[in-house]
Amino acid sequence: MTREKDLQGRTALVTGASRGIGEAIAAELLGRGANVVVTARKPDPLEEAAARLRGLGHDGRVLAVPGNSGDREHRHDAVARAVAEFGSLDVLINNTGINPVFGALMDADLDAVRKIFDVNVVAALGFVQEAYRVWMSEHGGAVVNLASVAGIRSSGVIAAYGASKAALIRLTEELAWQLGPGIRVNAVAPGVVKTKFAAALVAAGEDQVSSMYPMQRFGSPEDVARLVGFLVSDAASWITGETVRVDGGLLATGSL
Repeated sequence: MTREKDLQGRTALVTGASRGIGEAIAAELLGRGANVVVTARKPDPLEEAAARLRGLGHDGRVLAVPGNSGDREHRHDAVARAVAEFGSLDVLINNTGINPVFGALMDADLDAVRKIFDVNVVAALGFVQEAYRVWMSEHGGAVVNLASVAGIRSSGVIAAYGASKAALIRLTEELAWQLGPGIRVNAVAPGVVKTKFAAALVAAGEDQVSSMYPMQRFGSPEDVARLVGFLVSDAASWITGETVRVDGGLLATGSL
C-alpha cells in the first residue's frame, strides 16, 4: 500500500471542518484513502465544504453532520452516524476552536472565557468519550487534538485562548496514558496559519509579523494537515502523548 493510501478503508471524523485547517485535514485524510465525516456549527458552509471535498475525486466518501461541538447530542449523533454510514471510526480530529476574548485577562468576560474552555477543551474530551464508547474501546484508533503555540508560551493578547490550548495539551497527555496501547492520542501546535480564524493577526501586518519566523512566512492549512495525516497513520504507531509544533520555527526564536 502506498503512503498516499495508507488510511484505505478507515473512517475519520474531523470537527470544525467547514473551512481552513479542518477542511484541509479532511482533504488530506481523503487523499490517504479514508472515508471522512465532517462537522461544523453552520449547515450551509459545512455542506459547501463537503461538496468541495467530494469534488477532489478521491475514493473516500464524505458525510456532513452539522452541529455544535459543545452539544452532547451532536457529538453522539456525529459518532453514531460515522459508524452507521462507514462501519467504523478509526480516526478522530478535534479541530473545533473559538477565541472570542482578546486583551488583558483582568478585563475578560468570564462567561466568554468559560465558553472558550467548554468548546476548546471540554467538547474535545466529549468527542473522545463518544468515540471510545461507540468504537475505539474495542477496535483502537488515533486521535489528534489541534492545540496552538499559544498553549506552549504566553501570548498576552490571546491569553484565555492560550490557556485553553495549554489545557488541551495536558489533556492529550492524560488521554494518551489512559487509552494506550489501543488508542494513540497526540496534538499539533500550529503557529499563525493563514485562515479566516487568524485574519486579525494577519491583518496586523503580514510581512512584519511573518519576518519573525525562521521560515519567513505564515503557515498554510496544508502544512498542518500533512502533519496530522502522518500522526494518524501507522507510520506513527509508536508516537502518543506528543504535542508536535508546526510553527515555521517561531518558538525556536524565543518569541511568540
